[in-house]
Amino acid sequence: MKGAAAASIGAAAAAMQFGGALKSAPPLAALPFDVTLAAAMLLAMLLPLHALARDWRVAPSLALPLASCGALWLWLALAGAWSPSSTVLAAKLPEAVLLAPAMLAAGMMVAGDAALLRRCADAALAIGAFVAGAIAWGIATDRVVLGGLPGANPDLVRVQYQVAGLAIASAAGLAALRATEARGARRLPWVALNLALAAAALLPGGRAALAALALAVAAVPPILLWRRGRPGAALAWPALVAGGGLAGLAVLLADPTLAAGLRTVERIAEGDLAASGRAGLWGGALDLAGRALPWGLGPGGFAIAAGHGERRGLHPHNHALEALVEAGLPGFVLWLAAFGGGALVALRLAARAEAGRAARVAALVLPVALTTMVSTDLGNRMGWFALGLALGLGVEAAPRHVRRLRQARA
Repeated sequence: MKGAAAASIGAAAAAMQFGGALKSAPPLAALPFDVTLAAAMLLAMLLPLHALARDWRVAPSLALPLASCGALWLWLALAGAWSPSSTVLAAKLPEAVLLAPAMLAAGMMVAGDAALLRRCADAALAIGAFVAGAIAWGIATDRVVLGGLPGANPDLVRVQYQVAGLAIASAAGLAALRATEARGARRLPWVALNLALAAAALLPGGRAALAALALAVAAVPPILLWRRGRPGAALAWPALVAGGGLAGLAVLLADPTLAAGLRTVERIAEGDLAASGRAGLWGGALDLAGRALPWGLGPGGFAIAAGHGERRGLHPHNHALEALVEAGLPGFVLWLAAFGGGALVALRLAARAEAGRAARVAALVLPVALTTMVSTDLGNRMGWFALGLALGLGVEAAPRHVRRLRQARA
């Protein structure tokens, strides 16, 4: 029963985190309910009950990043008082100050319990493989049109494929970890899955997703190799991944017939990084941040100040820049202490954590961490859940012995 509960909670956490990817898969796209909301509701029912049955220990080093998160939420709420936005503010601020704490706490509890983390990682691996296969099948049968069907919301389509790329990237990192953990011929299925996931990442057109996959595959296995006393292999692995990836891209770029239909490769071949619009958004964010010092424009104020109106999709596409331009210097300092400080604390904790646990957290966190610096906004739940997973390396859960507790009270 305990194993079934852990599997349910882990699967719900993974489905909530990558719900956008599941919703983009053809077999699930026509479901009459929201996959993300259903998974979040299941997690909200099961995780508190599981937490009550555990004793929790929290590392003192988490105090600063957690306090910074709390202060950042309070400051964002205060900064909403001078925001010129109404529509975007009403949608974004509750997510950033009400949903974010729940996501952070959920991530910490999942990473703090070894059984939950393993089940969550297993579910994320299955989701990534399923999404990769579903997208490939959908493209082959014309059920998926890259860029969206005529009349589709382009912002929604873009977000769906970004999350699909994140699911594939995390699954690839986890598959690489399983290949490293396995012995002999048992590695071959995991290697084959990793290659299939890498091929699937070439289909949707997301260059950031491909970079996230390369980061996960290059960074996750060395954690396990280093802790197993193989520093040479750990240091050589990223170079091997980079060399193999660049060689594969070179072959595809050299022969247009091989790259036909691979939208990610086609976009790399085009070479126009400015076409994504991020460079203009980043430059505009820096310019507006300088004008709005020291207090910032207020949450949701960037798009209006930049002349785009009430459009949430036209945020700075960089967490740090968004904190600076919309929350001013106080918000930027608090964001840096929360996310930057959290990353430093997580690195220190990972050095002492069990190798497999640290590697699984890295596979789930690194793709999202990269995405927060090139996409998403401060209200996005995925960034906060990933931060919770990273900080969860400083949390330890142990079964609560009710009989002993009663004896102690007596």
